Amino acid sequence: MAARWVLLPVLGSPLLHAPVMRWDLARPLKRPIDGGRTWRGRRLLGDNKTWRGALAMTAGPALATVVLSRCAWWRARVPAPVAAADPLVLGALLGASVWLGELPNSFLKRQFGIPPGEQQRTVAGVAISVVDQFDFVLGAVLLLRPVWRMRAADVAEAAAVVTAVHLPLNVAGRLLGVRSTWL
Repeated sequence: MAARWVLLPVLGSPLLHAPVMRWDLARPLKRPIDGGRTWRGRRLLGDNKTWRGALAMTAGPALATVVLSRCAWWRARVPAPVAAADPLVLGALLGASVWLGELPNSFLKRQFGIPPGEQQRTVAGVAISVVDQFDFVLGAVLLLRPVWRMRAADVAEAAAVVTAVHLPLNVAGRLLGVRSTWL
């Protein structure tokens, strides 16, 4: 299956986002995407979802896709339409899927009263934390449609691989001081 190779450039997100967060770079973009708006008395997304993060999480995969597109081994592992796609466009779609895919989950967390960067030990809170490990895959399914349509098996593979990669990245983020939780 090719999903793991198509999504490989997404690793550019944490590679770019972690230093931006760690050293508080691009401060003027450190503004909440929701602009502080609320629904039912609760924030839509919270302070952790910023334009700075959206930019870093889009730029990281875009740059990684451009680099990978120059590697014959990567092009040989992705479906022909992906290999033929403009790497900057493909990377931007992948990057946008990372942060756009997180927004529904962040919205649900706020509505359940889970503060940004925190977890809740309830059935709903655990379910949200589990989905949080692969939420961008759902965004990728939609955003990549003009280039490549993921089959159900591709989605399942992508969710499993992304979860397996995401968990150690969470630990690394916690150790680097850019995450407040381990999961």
